[in-house]
Amino acid sequence: MDREEALKIIEENVSNKNIIKHMLATEAVMRALAEKLEPESVDEWGIAGLLHDGDYSEKVPVSEQGVQISKWVEEKGFVLSDEVKHAMAAHNCSNTKIMPESKMDWSLFCCDSLTGLITACALVLPEKKLADVTVERVLKRFKEPKFAAGTRRDEIQMCEKQLGLTLEEFVKISLEAMQKIAPELGL
Repeated sequence: MDREEALKIIEENVSNKNIIKHMLATEAVMRALAEKLEPESVDEWGIAGLLHDGDYSEKVPVSEQGVQISKWVEEKGFVLSDEVKHAMAAHNCSNTKIMPESKMDWSLFCCDSLTGLITACALVLPEKKLADVTVERVLKRFKEPKFAAGTRRDEIQMCEKQLGLTLEEFVKISLEAMQKIAPELGL
């Protein structure tokens, strides 16, 4: 499955433009993390990031979110690797009960919530631009539990143990990846 085919499936199943932007941001971050951690798997990691919330909808029970998307993709005649399917299911492990195991799994699990925090950091700035967001600003806001209160900070911080990246390095990689696609994100 290539990126264009994945985007078509997203367009068919996701009407919320903010969820689509979140998936684009996650794709960019996953590609950047793959470049650092598993350079031979950049496209595969990107597809996992792009599709991971493609089934985030009231039509899909929360216990199936991250799992149903793989079924929809395969019903369209495309094949996803077991690794991509596992990563997408494991990013929602509290509901699917499928636990992260690989670097791809943990990358998706850890960066899923971080993209929202980075977006929130941009949206409170006067120009609302990712270009104006710094690693220092994200780290400062990370320490403020009331800012972007839904951010799962404990999951983000698992980057240190599970990926061998400091929080600062993880934020830097993620922020730079999102800044590269800022126009697509409207930021």
